[in-house]
Parts: sequence; structure tokens; C-alpha cells
Amino acid sequence: MGFNSLALAVIETESRLLAEAFMPTHNHKVIQSDCPEDLFRKERYTYTRYFNAKYHRRGRLGERHCFQLTVEGVHHTQTLLNYVIRQGIHHGLVSTPFEYKHCSANCFFKKELGRLADSALIKEELEYKYLPEHKKIPLGYHMGADGLLLRDDVVDSKYVQEIYITARNFLFQMNKLTDEKAVQIQQEENESPPVTLDMLERGVQEYDYQKALVNEQGRVNNNILTDLEMCHVIDEKILPRYFKDNEERSIYSLPESKRAEIGNALWLESRDSFGRHGKNILCNKKTSPAQIRRCLALNNR
Repeated sequence: MGFNSLALAVIETESRLLAEAFMPTHNHKVIQSDCPEDLFRKERYTYTRYFNAKYHRRGRLGERHCFQLTVEGVHHTQTLLNYVIRQGIHHGLVSTPFEYKHCSANCFFKKELGRLADSALIKEELEYKYLPEHKKIPLGYHMGADGLLLRDDVVDSKYVQEIYITARNFLFQMNKLTDEKAVQIQQEENESPPVTLDMLERGVQEYDYQKALVNEQGRVNNNILTDLEMCHVIDEKILPRYFKDNEERSIYSLPESKRAEIGNALWLESRDSFGRHGKNILCNKKTSPAQIRRCLALNNR
């Protein structure tokens, strides 16, 4: 639903979406727009209403203001695109950008890279489940079987491909390691500050620049639980113990003391996971106190 909220905001404000990546705690997008504040407001309002209704929650979602970075020049734009499209790598979730399905990496040079297979579409009578109330899919757009508007319909891939020029250069940019050369090229282009990974991730909690550089080499530790996996454990294995009615099943329906109790149990489960026979509730993967707090919506302690 996060991408649907962004897509509808882009369409309604007549903006141009060049690339995006949705992470468990934040998202990045590269947009050309005459009214970026209006776009961000529409996106956040739509998603907050959906999230609050689904999880029986109230209040604002996320920070009060969105971080914006204005760039000028082809090299500045390409560097920004590189970092956004490769978010899955920098956060240690995948070994290549094309593995991460929550971004637009697979929208570009589809013919050259052999990705022309048609996407399965959802039945028309089910579309309403994945759209804001009283909203319909705009003419010319389609919804995939996963309930998301097709990225190929929303992302301006032709414009982005003109920036990269060739599929070969695109692949090179997706696989290159961060170095000072990109900064030098931007400095030679114009006087605007060069786009860097640090600049893009400013404000993201627990961001570690050195760890991002290590992740960039494509080595993924599959023994560590992702936020998405942890949320599935909570939603599918833990919450059913407390709620019989699926309509009320949400961590926000539990008092914080109960969530803290669940968090302590998950932490003990993780620490003891390799001392047991067979798989435990976390599939013998490791977690961290910070991840548990995020996924259980616990205040930092």
C-alpha cells in the first residue's frame, strides 16, 4: 500500500517518478515535481489513513517533515538514482538491486536485460482492497496480483534510461562500489553539493555508513531476521494467541506492557535459538533489541 499511496500522489500532482525504494522504516524516491510538498502531503495522508485503519492505530505516522534534497545536473541525478535503486544492498537485505522487489530496479532496460514477462494482474473486483476509500485506478494504470499498482506504469523508465544511456552502463552503476570518483565528477559538473550516501540517509535511525559500504559488496547474512520477517512472526504466530477475531488483531490493540513482555520473550528466544534442537519461532535466526522495539512499536528505553 505504501507504493500505491506514492503512485496516486504522483499521478494526482502530475509529477514524474524516476525511482523509488521502500524500506521497512522509511522510503526514498526521486521525483520531478512542481509541487513536491503537496505530493508528500498526499502520499503521507493516504498511507497514514490506511495504516491506522488496518492496525487500529491513531495519530500521525512518521516524522512531521519529509527530508528533501534538490539536485541539478545529469551526474548528480544519476548518483542519486544509483543510491535510491540500490537501497536493498546498502541495508544488507539483498546481494543485487534486482533481488529487492520493493523498488524500481527492474523497471529499466527490460528488453536488454531479458525482463519482458507480463505481470499477473489482480481481479478487478478485488482492487478496492488495496486503494484508499472512494479511489479508483486511474485510466491507463494496472494493479498486479500483489495489490500494488504496476511500477512499470508509474515510473518514467524512458527518462531514466536516457540518463544511463545504455543497459551496460546501468548494470555497471548498479554493481560499482562507492568511491571518491563519483564525488569528483559531480564537483566538476556544477557547484551544487555532491550527492553522497550519507546525505541521502540523513535522519534514518541506526544508519551506519561503514556497514552500508560493507553491504555494498553483496554479502548477505541470511541468519539475521529482517524487519519484514519479524513482523510476520508477530502477526502470524504471536498475535493469534491474544486475539480470536482477525479484525482486531494488531499490536496497537495490546497495552505497551504486554508488548514489552512479548519483546522480552522474543529476545530470549533469539539468544537461545542455536542451543535447541529444531527450529524455533524465529526459524533460528538472530534479532536485536532495536529491531524488536521497532516491530512492536515500543518506545525506546
